[in-house]
Amino acid sequence: MEMRVKIGIIACGAIVREMIAVAQRQAWDFELTAVPAQLHNLPQRIAPAVDTLLDTWAARFDLILVGYADCGTGGALDALLARYNHVIRIPGPHCYEFYGGDAFERHNSAHLGTFYLTDFLARHFDGLVWKGLGLDRHPELRDAYFANYTHVLYLQQSDDADETAHAQAAAQKLDLEYAHVDTGLDVLEARLVAAVTTFAQRNGFALPHAPQDGD
Repeated sequence: MEMRVKIGIIACGAIVREMIAVAQRQAWDFELTAVPAQLHNLPQRIAPAVDTLLDTWAARFDLILVGYADCGTGGALDALLARYNHVIRIPGPHCYEFYGGDAFERHNSAHLGTFYLTDFLARHFDGLVWKGLGLDRHPELRDAYFANYTHVLYLQQSDDADETAHAQAAAQKLDLEYAHVDTGLDVLEARLVAAVTTFAQRNGFALPHAPQDGD
């Protein structure tokens, strides 16, 4: 009898809610631990933080999904994960791309100077961006940090966590044009499901049945 794949998820704190939503919708057998979302602003620390968690998690699971794209690590995260045959990160350069998919690509092509917000980043803009960059103490630095930006694009993942008001307030603080795209989780979910399916098929594990509408 085929065994179900036991999945560990090591995720950026900024996408924990979304990773759990996908895993539960797919009926995976999983556990999740998080890396502090503040490392979103310190990408050089992401690979060491993931490495610390892998030291204790690597032997506990059949497959470990890493809830990061490259996220500014400059290949350091991939170099770390290459040491393991059962550890996979989300394909893509950053979370805006694996949330936004084609919508991100179209907007990025038209407006290179765009500051992107997800549900999490819109909700925590004041703490992670405004205070994180010291703009609460030195608002005059806004023009230096964002001189080449023209837009704020809010990529909304969940109808239940609509952060439009926070995203609009962020755009106003940054004095940038506001745009909004409802992305959902389709692109992220498709990439995660493809990774789990490929791993399970290659290693003789059974896949769980993801409940369908009406089940």
